Amino acid sequence: MTMANSSGGSELNDLACDEAFADRLRRRLQRLYPGRVEYSLSQLLDRLATHRATAQPPRTSGWDQRDVVLITYGDQLRDGNRPTLPVLDEFLGRHELDRLVNTVHILPFCPYSSDDGFSVIDYRAVDQPLGDWSDVAALGDRVTLMFDLVLNHASRESLWFCDYLAGKEPYANFFVEVDPSADVSTVTRPRSLPLLTPVQTSSGPRHVWTTFSDDQIDLDFSNPDVLVEMLDILLFYVRQGARIVRLDAIAYLWKRLGTSCIHLSETHQVVKLIRDVLDVVAPHVLLLTETNVPHAENVSYLGDGDEAHMVYQFSLPPLLLEALLSGDASCLQNWLADLDDAPAGTTYFNFTASHDGIGVRPLEGLVPDERLEQLVAVACERGGQVSTRRRVGGSDAPYELNISYVSALSGSNTGDSNSGDSDTVNNDTGNRAAGDRGADLRRFLASQAVMLALRGIPGVYFHSLVGTPNDVTAVESSGQPRRINRHKYEVDTLETILSGDSVQADVFRGYRHLLETRIAQPAFHPDGSQQVIDVGHTAVLCFRRTSPAGDQQILVLANVAGEDIRCELPQCDPPVARDLLGTEPQIDGRAICLQPYQVAWLVYHTS
Repeated sequence: MTMANSSGGSELNDLACDEAFADRLRRRLQRLYPGRVEYSLSQLLDRLATHRATAQPPRTSGWDQRDVVLITYGDQLRDGNRPTLPVLDEFLGRHELDRLVNTVHILPFCPYSSDDGFSVIDYRAVDQPLGDWSDVAALGDRVTLMFDLVLNHASRESLWFCDYLAGKEPYANFFVEVDPSADVSTVTRPRSLPLLTPVQTSSGPRHVWTTFSDDQIDLDFSNPDVLVEMLDILLFYVRQGARIVRLDAIAYLWKRLGTSCIHLSETHQVVKLIRDVLDVVAPHVLLLTETNVPHAENVSYLGDGDEAHMVYQFSLPPLLLEALLSGDASCLQNWLADLDDAPAGTTYFNFTASHDGIGVRPLEGLVPDERLEQLVAVACERGGQVSTRRRVGGSDAPYELNISYVSALSGSNTGDSNSGDSDTVNNDTGNRAAGDRGADLRRFLASQAVMLALRGIPGVYFHSLVGTPNDVTAVESSGQPRRINRHKYEVDTLETILSGDSVQADVFRGYRHLLETRIAQPAFHPDGSQQVIDVGHTAVLCFRRTSPAGDQQILVLANVAGEDIRCELPQCDPPVARDLLGTEPQIDGRAICLQPYQVAWLVYHTS
């Protein structure tokens, strides 16, 4: 998956040091380091020169409806003491998943000390239980790859931080120090934890900035050496096969006391500079920014088409969940109707679940407070937990719902009911009645069918693909709420589950059908247009997708309620030909009757 204007070879690589490119970087650096521009430029160009000779031409160009990203941990599947990346590779091949997803996002796979990989000890190494760089390359022979660049912070166990504590150059100035008496009350906080952490250095006690935890020490990007080092790591990842790079927690990158320290102009300049570098040195590589914030703030990282290539649709997971739990799609439909087209050359990254929880800050201004409160209450009733953030002023507010998306859409508490087997989760949702089980399945697959049909590129979390419910045992044993949706499987156990009679097996089969259908439809091209249509019923979401060439249109209708809904079809010329999903909705002239949680992809051709 790469941009349409991508091309490889030495012609582009030679541009890395031409004067026009240097001037563009100089302008960016002037905004970041006004007193150290030439030093910064010299250091940056020296690093770029080391990567030019090894840059590879892109394997593909453009993006289209076949682009689907599977989000997974590198040790998601285990087979005894074998390295886990080959186990994952074999699973993809055995189930022919590489026909259905063309990109795999390997969540952080470097040695780490906490946060399941997001507290990086060594950015240039593969964590030993997963394998080595040759195993990453082997997976890259099957699919294109997406890597995380965890650039806001590093582990306190990293060599960088150890050298900082010892006062060794260049790392003595790599981390953000703050006087503990400083006023940090205006700083936006994503966690209900202390912002500053005391440490003992060779020069005495210091307080370092820790946005996320006291094991994740924020890097000081006001030091140009930090930026240069991170760009070097980024290009190292490109050499290792990355075709998408996810900029983790990018919103908090730049610190300036007296401000909110989120979305600062310097942060946007850093993203634009990274884009400048990639456009010349590796134009086939896509940038994806991770900013779990309200929608208007999130999409700002697309810039004018000169910043990120993609941004996560963070409002989608909670809006879609809320619609299916309340039976009212109005808030979701209003948001989609107001959604601006992405700038040319950019798109949205759609998803419902990931390794993190379901963020609720992106609901701000989109749903009434009472509906948000009800959503939080229902998540807790179904075995989930709520993580909080610290507001300016000191109070706490919900930040994310920690719950499996499957469990959130099931009709009862679906927490882990097993004991004594750390690899087994409750894979039949408590042996619920067949009717309830069918409703749970339809409701969950409805959420995925809507997500897969929306304009943009879809990201499918491994646990959504295989229908994993809440792993409460992992939360209780670790004390980490996010572990509820990060279960790790012995591969033989998962194969048994998927081949048996279980909700997980039903989800897996149903999801494969959705993917196989989606990737064959030109109307689902990320650049295809999207028109939201009001059919006069709050329980029915309706939108039309049209292929870039205009030769195919698909009318998507989703009943988010637990009862039959009859509504009028919008005018279609020529008439609708058939339902791609095979759910056979009842169509009588201009009227359609949708069963509970039924989604239809009604296709018609214009030429």
